[in-house]
Amino acid sequence: MTALFSNSGADDDARRRTIYEGGIFVYSATPASVELIGFARALIEEAFQGLDPETAQFELPVEDYVALLADLKPRFIHHPECARLLPLVLAEAGCALDRTYFDVPRLRTSTSDEYLTSGISYAYHAHRDCWYSAPFNQVNWWMPIYPVSADNVMAFHTQYFARPVANGSERYDYADWTAVGRPTAAAHVHSDTREQPRPEEAIELEPQVRVVPEPGGFLMFSGAHLHSTVPNTSGRTRFSIDFRTVNIDDVRARLGAPNVDARCAGTTLRDFRRAADLTPMPSELAEEYEAEALARVR
Repeated sequence: MTALFSNSGADDDARRRTIYEGGIFVYSATPASVELIGFARALIEEAFQGLDPETAQFELPVEDYVALLADLKPRFIHHPECARLLPLVLAEAGCALDRTYFDVPRLRTSTSDEYLTSGISYAYHAHRDCWYSAPFNQVNWWMPIYPVSADNVMAFHTQYFARPVANGSERYDYADWTAVGRPTAAAHVHSDTREQPRPEEAIELEPQVRVVPEPGGFLMFSGAHLHSTVPNTSGRTRFSIDFRTVNIDDVRARLGAPNVDARCAGTTLRDFRRAADLTPMPSELAEEYEAEALARVR
């Protein structure tokens, strides 16, 4: 059973343990999350130069749309304002900033009617982030920038949380992905040939859980959950922000969700920075996780 918690009053320690057991948390927008999506909207609307960002896909050739996103997304990801606002979001959610580490926030798009589903606007098949070298104590955060509906969000396939799925994670190495796969995203316009872990058996997509937060509202869930991008049939492009956090005490103690089927190499831990002062994750911890991942592959 997977429980969904709405505006829970649980403290962060209790919340993380529940998340590691498969719980999903949803929260209403906070002052800092509203400021974050407001900043994102300003960048998006500047980039689309007077076009409605949610319907611009119907007015632009797909190649022009890709070029626009190839400039917009890195500007958002690496903007100093994101580094300022994310710790505020974490603090309002009850995270201890001296113990919580986060990676860069990513601006995601899901266009409608299969206009663009590869490369820079990749429509994710059913997957666990742990197939992509995420640590099992990773908490995923997701928030919409504009209003969303049930036909353009994400789906959780909760029956697989503790159930193995045959997958290609043993062929995935995070170091190779960051060197080769991620930088070529904008080149994959009409199809995506990059090697990415995916199920290698038929997946029961039903029953599934779809959560529809308000703009600036956010979900928190385990990186071990099997989830996918919903085929967008809404007639509007979905814009959202996601990022990930880990608590360094859990990283050290190896507390996290169970590993039921991941066999990838490497770790994403080097991407994380301490919310209090942006100090990098201690390299010795990343090295330990890399060695453990290598042992799993072998």
